[in-house]
Amino acid sequence: MVNERKRLKKMKKKKRRRRILFWLFVPCLLFLISSAGYALFLMHKAESMINKSYEEIGNGNVKSLDPKKDNFSVLFIGIDDSKSRKFKSDTRSDALILATFNAKDKSVKMVSIPRDSYVYIPCEDKYDKITHAHAYGGTKCTVESIENLFDIHIDYYVKMNFYAFIDVVDALGGIKVEVPYDIKEKDSEDHHNAIVLKKGVHTLNGEEALALARTRKKDNDIERGKRQQQILKAILKKASEASSITKYDDVIEAVGGNMKTNFTFDQMKSLVHYVIGDKKLTVESLYLKGTDHNDGIYYYMLDEDSVQEIGETLQNHLQSSDSTSTDENSDEEQ
Repeated sequence: MVNERKRLKKMKKKKRRRRILFWLFVPCLLFLISSAGYALFLMHKAESMINKSYEEIGNGNVKSLDPKKDNFSVLFIGIDDSKSRKFKSDTRSDALILATFNAKDKSVKMVSIPRDSYVYIPCEDKYDKITHAHAYGGTKCTVESIENLFDIHIDYYVKMNFYAFIDVVDALGGIKVEVPYDIKEKDSEDHHNAIVLKKGVHTLNGEEALALARTRKKDNDIERGKRQQQILKAILKKASEASSITKYDDVIEAVGGNMKTNFTFDQMKSLVHYVIGDKKLTVESLYLKGTDHNDGIYYYMLDEDSVQEIGETLQNHLQSSDSTSTDENSDEEQ
């Protein structure tokens, strides 16, 4: 009985590691496929996709970085972009996650930045919601704003739009997830109340999963973040099933046309270092404290001490080979 509990606990830890890295780096999944011939085909396709998605932003990235042995930081950007919005450069960011990676420790620290956070926007020389940074100056302005917030250099970015999310879910044949309450939400083309979901466990297609991930009418950004984690877990579960292996070709197609990054293919390929090997990957989630503020326009006012504390934690993680201890603002998975 004791051995069985240990086995189940070990399985849960492994699934957590795979869940985080699958979402952050979809192409890494290719290198875990058992069929060598099919994996080779997919690797060539993934390389072509990454090459087409490659885009520098001129923020002083050190090109000699090797993710396999060097510590580095990544900003993940989800943007409000679609055909109905005509893929304009002034779209807002809908989700922002900053992550630091420590190669020796095989550890990751991540912090989500609420979209309505009131921060300094360098490209406009003013304070505003962080979601507006992308509308003002695209990826570069968003990166510079987060760098200024935490006093940290961002080495890489990965940016995806609505369609990458929708098409991945559809390519996998939908995902099974719990809807916490009845929902009426816009679809990806901004048609009001186009998506209607009932409370309960359902198999959702891409548009429905996006609506669940975006809605916050009955709660807030904190609860929305929890739903997004639930959805990502469901995506990994479906993608890791043996029956989904033949769908990876479609998954690469889904991501390919809807992603921009300054990762090269070789750099992204080396990230498999974080999901294989003898040493366990640890992932620590950090949470920003703040308060609601509304004087006609809603803002999330970040607590300065919380911002400084998390900034120092991320800085230390990039500079040190020793894992930073978990504090009251964090939640660690091993």
